[in-house]
Amino acid sequence: MKTIHVIGAGIEGQEGFSRKALELVDQAEMLIGGARQLALFPNFSGKTLTIGTNLAPVVECLRKATGPVVVLTSGDPLFFSIGRYLLRNLPESDLEFVPNVSSVQYAFAKIRQPWDDAIFVSAHGRGMTGAVDQVVAHDKIAILTDEVNTPRGIASELIERGRDGYTAYLCENLGTADEKITHTDLKGLLNIHAASLNVLILIKEYESGGEGAGPFLGIPDEDFASVKKLITKEEVRAVSLAKLRLRQDMTLWDIGAGSGSISIEADHLMPNGRVIAVERNPQCLAFLKENLRKFNSRNITLIEEEAPACLDDLPDPDRVFIGGSGGHLWKILAAADARLSIGGRVVLNAVTLDTLTSATEFFENASYDLEVTTVNISRTRPLTDYKMFEAFNPVFILAAVKV
Repeated sequence: MKTIHVIGAGIEGQEGFSRKALELVDQAEMLIGGARQLALFPNFSGKTLTIGTNLAPVVECLRKATGPVVVLTSGDPLFFSIGRYLLRNLPESDLEFVPNVSSVQYAFAKIRQPWDDAIFVSAHGRGMTGAVDQVVAHDKIAILTDEVNTPRGIASELIERGRDGYTAYLCENLGTADEKITHTDLKGLLNIHAASLNVLILIKEYESGGEGAGPFLGIPDEDFASVKKLITKEEVRAVSLAKLRLRQDMTLWDIGAGSGSISIEADHLMPNGRVIAVERNPQCLAFLKENLRKFNSRNITLIEEEAPACLDDLPDPDRVFIGGSGGHLWKILAAADARLSIGGRVVLNAVTLDTLTSATEFFENASYDLEVTTVNISRTRPLTDYKMFEAFNPVFILAAVKV
């Protein structure tokens, strides 16, 4: 059986290879790798092939090979490296992987930080937006940057989004004579022209007891800025979010977002998802933007237009929440129905019998599975001599599933 050994090169050059890895290189008839990896074996007597940006010639060469072949890569071949590509294009049984210490592992060791709770993103050819979306969704992240998506560019994008509460470790030229570790913040990164070989580690610094200190369900109503305190009450919010049955990677439309309370809490529940908040009222928009900044919203996109006209250009939703319709309820429901896949959910809050009746009629005509929950809330009045309850208007929560 033909075996292709894919061997990771360590940070320390040839000294970082295990005895087994060096023996496999000695036995190989062909050595494939990047220029830096091949330079570690100047006395290799067999054939060599330098890996470029196009990996197709490498796969073609490996398919034709009959003798032992070694492919050299940096660090761990299955960690943002060539291993994934080879597995997609060659028989799995032909491949054997010999991992080494990755640059990210080495970087965390150098800054004396555990990395088992970090997430890892490569910006190589993936774009700035995706990388930054991952940063704002997590507390500890290691980023493999490139010449376009630089540490300075990532820092600038985060600051523009109002997410500057990170401590930064810029780890450059690891394992070389030019190795440099810079401990700074995002503003400090703006003044650094980083080396092309770098790992950027960002760790969120929450202010103890401060605003946005961490996500939790049931943010108090008074913490939100809103028009005349017209806001989805926290108890109703919790039930509505439960009825949405969100998963971490979904896309949610929040139509008639108001103060943004549903969007903000849903954002914390979907670290890898996307929330699109639609609101047209100028008064609400001012408060909504204030709340987005206050609660460190991560993956919320604000659409300052009227539904349903603005919905055509949005990505298809997995879930739809309707907090207000501006008199266009049926048109909004029809637009959502056209874009939802089977199993998609619509949750709607109705405070009037007219809205309840109209929405129920639509869902029944469209053959949705419909459940209606009535939420009656009473709270004790604060700062009174007697513990008396103050009742709020009942809210009808409609949860409809497309079948």
